[in-house]
Amino acid sequence: MAVQKGNIEKSPRRKRGFERTSSLLSQRIRKATETRGFAETRLLTHWAEIVGEETAAVARPVAVSYSKGGFGATLTVLTTGAQGPMLQMQEPRLREKINAVYGYNAIARLRFTQTAPTGFADGQAQFAAAEKPKPKRPDPASVKQAESLADGVADDGLRRALEALGAEVINKNRKT
Repeated sequence: MAVQKGNIEKSPRRKRGFERTSSLLSQRIRKATETRGFAETRLLTHWAEIVGEETAAVARPVAVSYSKGGFGATLTVLTTGAQGPMLQMQEPRLREKINAVYGYNAIARLRFTQTAPTGFADGQAQFAAAEKPKPKRPDPASVKQAESLADGVADDGLRRALEALGAEVINKNRKT
C-alpha cells in the first residue's frame, strides 16, 4: 500500500522553536502568588537580593493584604522570635527596599510574625542561617615558625595572639 503525498496531514508546527520553562510557568506562578496577595513575583523570587542576605536568612515574606479603601498594603513577614525586634527597628529601610521593587509606595506597613525556627503551619518555614566555615588549623611548621617570631614578646596574651596571627598568615602564604 502506497501512501499518497496529498492525503498526509501536517501537524501544526511551532514557529518559535523551544520555549523557556519560565515563560511556560509564568502564568501558573503568577496565579499562585496572587492568591497570597503578591502582585509582583519578584518580591518572592529575589527576596535575598531585595532585602539583603542577612535579613533573608532570618525572614521570609508570607502574604500581602490590602485594606478596604485604604492606600498601601501590609506585607506579612515571617521571622524567628529573637529576630522580630531587630527587624522591627529596620522597618523603614526594609519598606524602602521593598517599595523600590514595585516602583511606588505599594507597601505601607510591615507586620512581623514571629514563630519557632522549625515551623510555621506545617513546618514549611525553616530558616537556615548561613553556616560559617570551620577555621582550619594551621600546619605544625607554620605554628613553630610563628612561635619563633613572637618569642621576644613579654606579655603572654599578646604573644599568643601574635603566634596565632602569624601561623595563619604563614599558612595562607604557603597555600597561595
